Amino acid sequence: MLDSLTSELGSEFAVVPAWAAFVKLCGALLLGAVIGFEREWHHKPAGLRTHMLVAVAACLFVLIGQELSALNFGGAGEQRNDPLRMIEAVTAGVAFLAAGVIFRSADKVYNITTGASLWLAGAVGLGCGAGRLALAAMATAMVVTVLAAIKWIEDITHGR
Repeated sequence: MLDSLTSELGSEFAVVPAWAAFVKLCGALLLGAVIGFEREWHHKPAGLRTHMLVAVAACLFVLIGQELSALNFGGAGEQRNDPLRMIEAVTAGVAFLAAGVIFRSADKVYNITTGASLWLAGAVGLGCGAGRLALAAMATAMVVTVLAAIKWIEDITHGR
């Protein structure tokens, strides 16, 4: 199915085969959903869809970066591919988005955990885009455990 889709698009991907790109994007979507579901469950402003979109966007940035690195932009010594620039671009964009959900009212700060989980969803997407699905899955499991378990501990200690 993906091969026919790739043929219809007119060319094969230069670096990452279409099926591998699809798997990476699906991995980012699924793992972003796991994080987002936990946020949604607790009625936070950035939930399921937001985390899924952030993770897929981060993954796509990596895939596009890999594809761009295969294009000829000059002589062999002239082209510089810096994967850290991709990571920097994603983290800066996600940090801006995450900061938007954090607000302060009186002496309280709200949604800082949701902002942090959005930032992490971006990292999960970067991991998927780089083909490190197992690493991204481990991070997803860890963050959902932290979000759920620590919330439970906080509720017990605060008598909620």
